[in-house]
Amino acid sequence: MSAAFTDDGAAKGRGELADAKLRAAQSRGASDGAIYAMVQREIAARHCGGGTIIDVGCGSGGLFAFVSHLCDRYVGVDIARYDFFPPHAEFVAANLDNGAIPLRDACGQLVVSLETIEHLENPRAFIRELVRLAAPGGWVAVTTPNQLSLLSKMGLVLKNQFPAFQQAPGLYPAHLTALLEIDLARIARECSLTDIAIAYSNSGRIPSTARHWPAFCRGRPFSDNIMMVARKG
Repeated sequence: MSAAFTDDGAAKGRGELADAKLRAAQSRGASDGAIYAMVQREIAARHCGGGTIIDVGCGSGGLFAFVSHLCDRYVGVDIARYDFFPPHAEFVAANLDNGAIPLRDACGQLVVSLETIEHLENPRAFIRELVRLAAPGGWVAVTTPNQLSLLSKMGLVLKNQFPAFQQAPGLYPAHLTALLEIDLARIARECSLTDIAIAYSNSGRIPSTARHWPAFCRGRPFSDNIMMVARKG
């Protein structure tokens, strides 16, 4: 292999890493409180407690406060350690667009990823990696923007694009991959996951306003975010 080829490959790798870090920074390392509450609710309904939770794409570790009572060990994984990441929680650095997460197989009873998959180039490879980390009988959970909400459908009709994937600060190119519920369920089945379910954040913005739907408006049409949760056999 020539030195020039090696240098070009290294430069390309550095460029891809820089792009991934930029997309991560645009997310600000945090999710909406309704998303954290959704994850807490769905995990608590399925997991009796204890074990390890691996938070892939953890950002600043905002999920920790919502789930620390449900597990014995919390491990956050992201491309860089964000400010305000809990100082007593474990952190592992990984480029989620590029290969394996440096954790052993089947090491987590809960493997979750909040608002991360839409930032990545290969969602199927990413979910396969989450499944690798999950212990037999453990749960894998992924959240992402809801493309079937009234807000999203109206945006698609009027602008020919999903609102969460418009070219704007914090959206595209930070958001790359729009996934529907059926896509997440299909990927889960491809990975031999079972007990597949879709949950809703029950929090969403009313189209053409800055206001949110009232609390009694729940489910798919009124939720800005969804969660796919499934069990590893």
